[in-house]
Amino acid sequence: MVEDKTGHATGNALQPDLFDERNLLELSHPDYPGERLVACRNPELRKLRGHKREDLLMATEGSLRKIPVRVEAGRLTGRDQIGLKAGVIVNRYKMAKHFTSDIQDTTFSFTRKTEAIAAEADIDGIYIIRTSVDAEHMNPATCVRHYKSLAQVERAFRHCRPSGWSMKTIDLKIRPIHHRLANRVKAHIFLCMLAYYVEWHMRAARWELMFADEDQEAKETRDPVALAQRSAAAQRKASRHQQDDGAPIHSFQTLLVDLATLVRNTCRAPLAGPDAPSFSVSTMPTPLQARAFALVGSMVV
Repeated sequence: MVEDKTGHATGNALQPDLFDERNLLELSHPDYPGERLVACRNPELRKLRGHKREDLLMATEGSLRKIPVRVEAGRLTGRDQIGLKAGVIVNRYKMAKHFTSDIQDTTFSFTRKTEAIAAEADIDGIYIIRTSVDAEHMNPATCVRHYKSLAQVERAFRHCRPSGWSMKTIDLKIRPIHHRLANRVKAHIFLCMLAYYVEWHMRAARWELMFADEDQEAKETRDPVALAQRSAAAQRKASRHQQDDGAPIHSFQTLLVDLATLVRNTCRAPLAGPDAPSFSVSTMPTPLQARAFALVGSMVV
């Protein structure tokens, strides 16, 4: 099991200065017996959260400053009414925890909780991966890589409309489940897992035909915490939308649509009777279609 937690999860056991020379470390905490905790620090995420918090703080202050003006003008009076108006503002921006206010019948003032804001800023960009897998089978960097790869699985098994699963839209719709018997529910989930297994191998086989980055080995050596960088070849495909030989670059969905144009026709000789023997004729694949099937065939053991 791999699970994500915020930097608050380990309390005082996690100090920002632990990351002075690295952005990934393993630790333990008595609240999570038998589990490994892998703490990560992402500088880019830290900057993003810091900017977002400051924007929300300034927006909250800008709205709160209007309250004393209304109070002094007599348009807003009474602690209840003033407090209600202030509450609406801080809740709108989700910044109530960062402000303290003094509300009286005829006055209103507020200040930032600077210490609380600074304490939260200290753990910006820090998150923790929990796992029950031992270190012998998964080192800290691999834990982070596997956690990030869960996004692909979640994308495949996202909650969708109740219309079954569709390979056309790449939706493995595991819900809703209309079965009531346990063995049928297990069979339903097994088929969804099998479909995802097939999809994963189809994607892996056809990376060179799609926008996906073919340099998969780099994933095992690059910093697992830092923002992933696409290879030069992947960036070239994304900008040109075509291969070096001029063939179009596909997404997995559009590649399936292209392959769906291949059909096998059942034919019968002209003017033959209904009982005459029939024969099958398959459409001729394009070079790209032939390459797609060849790539899948090369993975078969």
